[in-house]
Amino acid sequence: MKKITLEMLEKFKEYLIEDEKSAVTIEKYLRDIKAFIRWSHGKELTKSLVLDYKAYLIQNFSPASVNSMISSLNTFFCYKKEYRFKIKLIKIQRKIFINKEKELTRAEYERLLCAANKKENKRLYYLIQTICSTGIRVSELRFITVEAVCKGQAVINCKGKMRTVIIPGQLCKILSLYIKERKITTGSIFITKTGKPLDRSNICHDMKKLCKMANVSKEKVFPHNLRHLFARTYYSIQKDIVRLADILGHSNINTTRIYTMETGDIHRAQLQKLGLLIC
Repeated sequence: MKKITLEMLEKFKEYLIEDEKSAVTIEKYLRDIKAFIRWSHGKELTKSLVLDYKAYLIQNFSPASVNSMISSLNTFFCYKKEYRFKIKLIKIQRKIFINKEKELTRAEYERLLCAANKKENKRLYYLIQTICSTGIRVSELRFITVEAVCKGQAVINCKGKMRTVIIPGQLCKILSLYIKERKITTGSIFITKTGKPLDRSNICHDMKKLCKMANVSKEKVFPHNLRHLFARTYYSIQKDIVRLADILGHSNINTTRIYTMETGDIHRAQLQKLGLLIC
């Protein structure tokens, strides 16, 4: 293989579909590989070229992003059985706390809800609470249906895995009123005017509109941060990371640990409580 062609990418896409990869995953793989093609400017594919690309990524992106893009390339090389072009991921020491500037706090969450309420955007008002009180992914919102609300639980079938998500009783009550008001008789309840389930871009766009009124940084406002807030809140009360992993649908508990990280300020306060400093 001298170059990666668009025809190869089309066949790779077909392979990923047959392998039952999610649409989001397929889009990401193709986007990352196309970025490499643009960067290489038509040069012949060699291990040296791929290593140069790795160096470029390290200089311009965060370690996590670098590894994510390398993984996409490696997946493609494995598909083509061109193992000689595979490159190693960079080693990242696991963080023990998150960046304060990226953490959505409980107070900020409540201000976002207040802003949605003031804007009389009931769909967004209930949607935010649904994600944050159940911990589901934004891609799983389509499984919050009229039928699921009636049962008090939703069966999530995503990424080849199935799990049951409990919908809290109080949330069922307010969603039932919303369903009745919107005259939704069946299927997903968070839908567009044409009846299609809301997608990630729709939701992100609507959430960003709340930032100014809620006085919350746009960097913190996106659906996945609601899932993180749910995880931190659950863990702070229950202290059961294994159970939390099951609730979030994680197959690897190390992934769940990322969700339960607190800010550096909280970590600092915990260290100070040890009482090992003698002034």
